[in-house]
Amino acid sequence: MSQLDTRIAAQIATEVAARPDQVRAAVELLDGGATVPFIARYRKELTGGLDDTQLRLLAERLTYLRELESRRTAILKSIDEQGKLTGALTASINGAATKAELEDLYLPFKPKRRTKAEIARERGLGPLAEAILANHSAEPLLLAEGYVTEEVPGTKEALEGARDIVIEGLSENATLLGQLRAYMRDKAMLTARVLKGKEEAGAKFSDYFAHSERWNKVAGHRALAMMRGRDEDFLSLDIEVDADVTDPVKPTERLVAAALNAQGNGAGDKWLREVAGWAWRTRLRVTLSIDLMVELRERAEIEAIGVFARNLKDLLLAAPAGARNTMGIDPGIRTGCKIAVIDATGKVLETETIYPFPPRNDVMGSQAAIQALIKKHGVELIAIGNGTGSRETEKLVADLIERLPAPKPTKVIVSEAGASVYSASALAAAEFPDLDVSLRGAVSIARRLQDPLAELVKIEPKAIGVGQYQHDVDQYRLNRSLDAVVEDAVNAVGVDLNTASAPLLARISGLGPSVAEAIVTHRDANGPFRSRKALLEVPRLGQRTFEQSAGFLRITDGSEPLDASSVHPEAYGVARKIVAACGRDLHSIMGDKSALAGLDPKLFVDARFGLPTVRDILLELEKPGRDPRPAFKTATFAEGVDDIKHLKPGMMLEGTVTNVAAFGAFVDIGVHQDGLVHVSQLSDKFVKDPHEVVKAGDVVKVRVVEVDVPRKRIGLSMRREVDAALPRERPNEPQRRNSQRPPQEAARSTGSLGDRLNEAMRNKR
Repeated sequence: MSQLDTRIAAQIATEVAARPDQVRAAVELLDGGATVPFIARYRKELTGGLDDTQLRLLAERLTYLRELESRRTAILKSIDEQGKLTGALTASINGAATKAELEDLYLPFKPKRRTKAEIARERGLGPLAEAILANHSAEPLLLAEGYVTEEVPGTKEALEGARDIVIEGLSENATLLGQLRAYMRDKAMLTARVLKGKEEAGAKFSDYFAHSERWNKVAGHRALAMMRGRDEDFLSLDIEVDADVTDPVKPTERLVAAALNAQGNGAGDKWLREVAGWAWRTRLRVTLSIDLMVELRERAEIEAIGVFARNLKDLLLAAPAGARNTMGIDPGIRTGCKIAVIDATGKVLETETIYPFPPRNDVMGSQAAIQALIKKHGVELIAIGNGTGSRETEKLVADLIERLPAPKPTKVIVSEAGASVYSASALAAAEFPDLDVSLRGAVSIARRLQDPLAELVKIEPKAIGVGQYQHDVDQYRLNRSLDAVVEDAVNAVGVDLNTASAPLLARISGLGPSVAEAIVTHRDANGPFRSRKALLEVPRLGQRTFEQSAGFLRITDGSEPLDASSVHPEAYGVARKIVAACGRDLHSIMGDKSALAGLDPKLFVDARFGLPTVRDILLELEKPGRDPRPAFKTATFAEGVDDIKHLKPGMMLEGTVTNVAAFGAFVDIGVHQDGLVHVSQLSDKFVKDPHEVVKAGDVVKVRVVEVDVPRKRIGLSMRREVDAALPRERPNEPQRRNSQRPPQEAARSTGSLGDRLNEAMRNKR
């Protein structure tokens, strides 16, 4: 590892709570092509047990810091080629900890278009600016008389040129920019105002029609809400500094004047203080306000992406109902309900369309069709999509189940988020070429009840819809984060090599879409894999890919019992030593916790496999192929409560958590509109992060606190107090969380800083 990477490793170590040697080992593995799941699971000895969360952060920071170093090198080279690189400047550039600091230092040397200051220098006014800066007691007007020329007709023009030169120097002063930026981060206020005449159309942003709060306290979801309101032309946003300071000379202007050392009483001091105020008002304030707004968006996006990632992980790792014959129903009113019955492996057995609702109202015929399918295929589970017509369909099914003899199938309301995206995809078309798009949706609904992970990996993660303002954030960063979540979830559970689809296999460590397709093609042509070693017969799957992927692929009833576990083939020798120590055969020992209880893991440590690996092997032998997902459980919706108008404050209901945001949790209580449990209502104790209390997929009991039918808002509480009430000021989180932001670009006046700032931000984005 180079000296540079050693320095980077030391910095990352402090950020991920690890030792530098752990980070160096992880970096070497990542650079060698190893994946995060593989390193976290099978290279614990080398990394000292860094988990996947630490490794993901490590990988992200490694990329950033390497980019920072690359930019640092380019800047040093550029300044050196200009012949302006000094020892002090080199030290400052090498000491910059962020890209922003680097760019501040590079500003004076950055190639730029012809500026007012450059024009002033061309007219010979550079010495005038230097003379005023050098002698504060001299009268600038008198000094300017010596610079009147044909190009500079008077002293007024001469001083304006000198002012432009001084202002440019201030705008390129890295120390001053750092001081002002730090001051603004601490003192600035973010204000939002409704645009004139937009009160009614922008009612969903009414919480921000006259809103102001300290910039450094703005929560991410509020920032994104206000920015969406601005982008949709309902709000104007502004960064205000020192608005409450009564002194005519603001602290920011004093900072600028101090950079010019203009605190005296000379004529030059007075002129420079005026220039300092002008520089702040016309350039520095706008530039730094834009920087702060960009920084706020960045901060908000990181928070929003983190929320989405946590929710997606919870959804992917939700409890599977298991391999049972399942009926999926995609509800519909006018177009009918689409039904698909699948067997325990997910294979489609039969499809049907029923029309129990207007205009046909064929209730009896629809129930008869469902009953016939249940009987014919031994249906144990009925998955009903939670879209339009969901509660009506659930009632139809519930009335039928009540009349059926035991054993009765279990009905479950299933989130159909992303099902329509999958149904219309090329993947679905290839999988079900003879099925109508709507029927493919019913298949997906059934399958996601059996195994949410296996089905949801077929859908683009951001289309699943468990984020906050997901369409407003950087899509590249969002996709990268969500892909990492999917990869970690799939590898945490592992997949059956002989039944997994290509999209599921593609998420396995070391594999990708092309190798996954090759595995499926080989499996279809040659039959089920009998062992993990047989993977090496697959075209384009070499030893390196095998090493990365084998431990996450399961084979049940194969030629090698250990292939059904998460024990990596490279450690089979250790596993057999453990089995031999028990004096039993492998088949009988697997799953027998009592037989393994008395073994000392240290006895099986060798030069290659340390204590962490041995302990993992013992745990796996105790419970082979253990699934980290919880046991399956469903919510029971209240009978007769299937519309927001049926809700009354005080009602106690059961529901399923569908989404967790920074400000609370959304809960499906069966009325076609999720309710919000504000973070203050999640527990009787103080809750900083809602994820401490709930996660997507949890079944919870809630109390209705507030119902706003016109705005389709439902306030819920999980607190014990009967008089629990929602706080008055709540973040304006539209309850339709997946709504796309319309690409509107309306003209604005450019008279105020807020208007100019808003326009600049739009252009910057």
